[in-house]
Amino acid sequence: MALFGRIRRSKPEALSDDNVAGMPQPTGFSPRPRLMRFYNTPRIIGRMSVVGKKESKGPMGKYFSQCESDDKLGEKTFERAEIRMFDTAVRGAVRDAKLEIDDIDVMISGDLLNQMTTSSYAARDIGVPHIGIYGACSTMTEGLMLAATLIDGGYFSNVICAASSHFATAERQFRYPLEYGCQRPPYAQWTVTGAAASVVAKNCAENERFPKIIMAIPGIITDYGTNDLNNMGAAMAPANVIIDPY
Repeated sequence: MALFGRIRRSKPEALSDDNVAGMPQPTGFSPRPRLMRFYNTPRIIGRMSVVGKKESKGPMGKYFSQCESDDKLGEKTFERAEIRMFDTAVRGAVRDAKLEIDDIDVMISGDLLNQMTTSSYAARDIGVPHIGIYGACSTMTEGLMLAATLIDGGYFSNVICAASSHFATAERQFRYPLEYGCQRPPYAQWTVTGAAASVVAKNCAENERFPKIIMAIPGIITDYGTNDLNNMGAAMAPANVIIDPY
């Protein structure tokens, strides 16, 4: 696998020797090939996204399927609002794929709450078999990888992948409830208020015009010791691995 021969891992200069000493040391990439090749090239035949007011005003605003002006979506709590966003995205993706809920073999989904509250409650109402995953910011990509694997192996024909988060529920989960009034530093990132879903289906003549999933590479956990709960960008920076195929 020459593809992995060009990948390099280095220690950030910002880490002192004292910090490094107390951290788990990287073990390097596995010598075993991790590249997953999907020979039947599953297709993404439907999609739907729902976002909040802040997200709709960003540079990607025009690409979202549905933009909400009320972060509670008319619900009494932020948690119920997230469930509603999730349900809307899933059902919208199924409609976009010209399918019915009964056509979906299994749903792979997750969110940021304990015991995947949002996706679990939504799955209960949607009524399809559910595989829950918790990958935080990697949930959607992880779901697509697993869906492609299940379809490429011939186990299912239609799998829906979904993920959601809500700024207010994530703050309560990981930092401080909004009611606490904690001051945020200027550089703090905001968790997205939004939900998205994609329908992945087996390759056939009628699906050949849709985007295909060719391969995937499972990642390796890398901990650089970032402990600032407001600086999510630094914590996730190691995920931006540059692969040089040449």
